[in-house]
Amino acid sequence: MAGFFIEHFGCRAARADGEAIAGHLRAFAERQPFAADVVVVNTCSVTAEADRAARAFIRRTHRRNPAARIVVTGCYAQRAPQELAAMSGVAAVVGNSHKAFAPEIAFHLAQGANQPATLPPSLVPVASILSASAPLAAPIWADDRFAHSFLEEAQLAPGVQTRPNLKIQEGCGNRCTFCVIPQTRGPSRSLPHAVVLRRVDDFVASGGNELVLSGINLGRWGRDLSSGFGRESLAGLIRAILTRTALPRLRLSSIEPMDWDDELIGLLREFGGQHQAGSPSAGPCRWGGRLARHAHLPLQSGSDAVLRRMHRRYRPWHYADKVSALLCVAGPDLTLGADVMVGFPGETDREFEETLSFVRTLPFGYLHLFPFSPRPGTPGWALHAASPVPPATVEERMAVLRALAAEKMRVHRSRFIGRQLAAITLHTPHSLAASGLTAALTENFLPVDLGGQFPSNQLLQVRITALGFDGQLSGLPDH
Repeated sequence: MAGFFIEHFGCRAARADGEAIAGHLRAFAERQPFAADVVVVNTCSVTAEADRAARAFIRRTHRRNPAARIVVTGCYAQRAPQELAAMSGVAAVVGNSHKAFAPEIAFHLAQGANQPATLPPSLVPVASILSASAPLAAPIWADDRFAHSFLEEAQLAPGVQTRPNLKIQEGCGNRCTFCVIPQTRGPSRSLPHAVVLRRVDDFVASGGNELVLSGINLGRWGRDLSSGFGRESLAGLIRAILTRTALPRLRLSSIEPMDWDDELIGLLREFGGQHQAGSPSAGPCRWGGRLARHAHLPLQSGSDAVLRRMHRRYRPWHYADKVSALLCVAGPDLTLGADVMVGFPGETDREFEETLSFVRTLPFGYLHLFPFSPRPGTPGWALHAASPVPPATVEERMAVLRALAAEKMRVHRSRFIGRQLAAITLHTPHSLAASGLTAALTENFLPVDLGGQFPSNQLLQVRITALGFDGQLSGLPDH
């Protein structure tokens, strides 16, 4: 039986794409990359390091499994398809614009179809750089129309991912100066309301307990749709999920600060937290609220001047107001996360100190820290050429922020010692299971090493018992 392997790079939305492709390939055996007939590389291109990581994986796979047919998809495949098509071992490059075809292309390659001429007429490549000078170059499926970018028919079930991502939105039109996403994923597009509810119902029917709504710019879901009641909104969709389906818990992935409107924030008051018995929105009360008390708001910088150069659509005080409103409705148990970028072109010592001071004032539970990476074709590329921040300075600033992030994480997590929290069990690494422990995640996004061994996808009450030096929480099931 032919076998496949998928390697994932990038964000939750990209992971959802990869899982959807995998769902279409389940007729084949899933194998390790160096034993698979087809290897799908689901790439990211948000940084130069992401590009390098994908290339390194392709080279390593081809070196150790030269017979494998490598299909490259994702953001890198959309941004620079010719670059990837010329790499040894690559059999097809499928950009985000044609990602819906990726499973079928991989399927035919697994059957031994090495050349585009052997594929069905519906899968004729957009471009091919097959030539005398590059006889091994691969066919390319990529254009700027993004007409085939959703894999909406793929089914969700608690399997490899206990808490799978349901990607309901694709693309972004914000045009931040540092970001390549508008090039690699196109304008914002939404999965229709009815399709989303059907996917949630299917997930519940398969035994799923926690689902993560994700998107490239999730807060913009529905703005390209309309119904008999006017324009759709993310808040309206979430309300429908929580009132019309039996999903035990819904978690929201990253949402831009300006998209947390009053209605969306109000849902955390209505459906989040440890509701009292008898509350109509409580669902199964002992498992906590049905809307996870977890909010990730990309920050990027705490300096007004830097945010303006980034063309971000909020100011630091707007961000602080949104955080205050979220804490007001969800309470201090809310886990707040953010992305922070270091070394944006022209970032001065004073501007970095403004970011540092701003981060200190807010109760973040975790931070994702990134050095600025210039992306070809973005305004940030030219800004970097004109006013780069020296690499040594970037690393010094990253070190300062890492220390602050670790301190904030410890402060946030330590307040839960002795507390009872709702949690879901995850797939436990072998090393952890060998110690008699189970990996779990609390409703408010705290990872816990749970005493005892439990299958994944179980809703439990856990009591937090300790916080390790590495910031890892320990707990026990509270029967």
